[in-house]
Amino acid sequence: MKKILVSTALLAGVLSYAGGFRVSLQGVKQLAMAHTSAHAEDASVTFFNPAGMSFIPNKLSVVAGGFGASNKVTFQNLNTLQSTETDNPIGTPLYAAIAYKPIENLSIGLSVTTPFGSTIQWPDNWEGRELVQKLELKSFYFQPMVSVKLAPWLAFGASYIYARGKVDWDKAVTQFDGQVNINDDKATGHGYGFGFYFRPDPKLDVSIAYRSPVDMKAKNGTATFKFPSQSVYSQLRLNAAGQDGFTATLPLVEEYTIGLTYKVTPKWQVSADFNYHGWERYSRLTLDFDNAPIGNQPDPTVLVNSKNFKNSKTFRLGTQYAFTNMIYGRLGAYYDEAPYTTDHFIPETPSYDTYVITGGVGFKLKQFGIDIAGGYAMPQYRTVNNVSLGLSGQSKATAFYFGLGLSYNPF
Repeated sequence: MKKILVSTALLAGVLSYAGGFRVSLQGVKQLAMAHTSAHAEDASVTFFNPAGMSFIPNKLSVVAGGFGASNKVTFQNLNTLQSTETDNPIGTPLYAAIAYKPIENLSIGLSVTTPFGSTIQWPDNWEGRELVQKLELKSFYFQPMVSVKLAPWLAFGASYIYARGKVDWDKAVTQFDGQVNINDDKATGHGYGFGFYFRPDPKLDVSIAYRSPVDMKAKNGTATFKFPSQSVYSQLRLNAAGQDGFTATLPLVEEYTIGLTYKVTPKWQVSADFNYHGWERYSRLTLDFDNAPIGNQPDPTVLVNSKNFKNSKTFRLGTQYAFTNMIYGRLGAYYDEAPYTTDHFIPETPSYDTYVITGGVGFKLKQFGIDIAGGYAMPQYRTVNNVSLGLSGQSKATAFYFGLGLSYNPF
């Protein structure tokens, strides 16, 4: 029983580092239009499709922006009717990108984004405290890229992905009246992306892109335990500081995107996207501990746990209208599927089938641009029955986002 409780808790914390969701906040202009991708006005297109750089009208383009993301999750036990609510801090995803054309048909660029990550904080004494009390996730994608214009209407682009990540997670170990912290701030991974960008007609842009999975390798993770009884430390073969090391490979998912933008009139355009996320990569997770015998047989220091994530889809629709040559209004809506079923719900990274409405305004001031956007998410409540974690009840959530982006296109 001791092995089961400790190993399940450790796995839950590390699993959440892989991210049970994808944070769609990589461009303020894009968020205002439901986070659609077929927009090649400036360097913000680089994260979505490196080929889009070839259609940026300026030789040099620089963009940067950030978001505030607020969310609240509620869990209610339907037997006791006791309700628990998270007290999450505001998340701050950010992005920056630069694109440059050294020669007419060649573009190079760099994108820096935070596509996975969040912080969730449950009360220390809530009923799921053995699963999570507080969890902070961070990831950064650094993507150098190149795009070649193959024809006046067609470009191909590719990028290399270097990913850096961090997890800091606290939970209770109630059987031993203790607590554990899971920490790794040096996990790294590598991947790639590529895409085609089409403009067969001045009124139509089409973007087709693929972003590969990234295996985040945690090579120097630390599990720090605190127990009132010294006998537990020796039983788990921990060092004098109550610590044990571990290694793990934590998968971040692949993504396929098809997007288009059609200019209905010179002032009005409509955009649509379809995203396909490869969450089935979570078939299992393996943790290799240095000393602690909390894993599976035949090697008690190696823990293997099967998961049941599924691939998911997102449908997006956005629009922009130019009130003047300087002022633009934007609206959008999208539907995002949860990557797991109700009986596999986890409170570390709670996910829901979600409807989101978005909007924003943009201002062009000669070489400079300012974009403001916001979004309101309406997650659909879930009846939770995760037997393996002993979690049964009902969960719901609310979330909203706001963002400010700047662009500079000098020539």
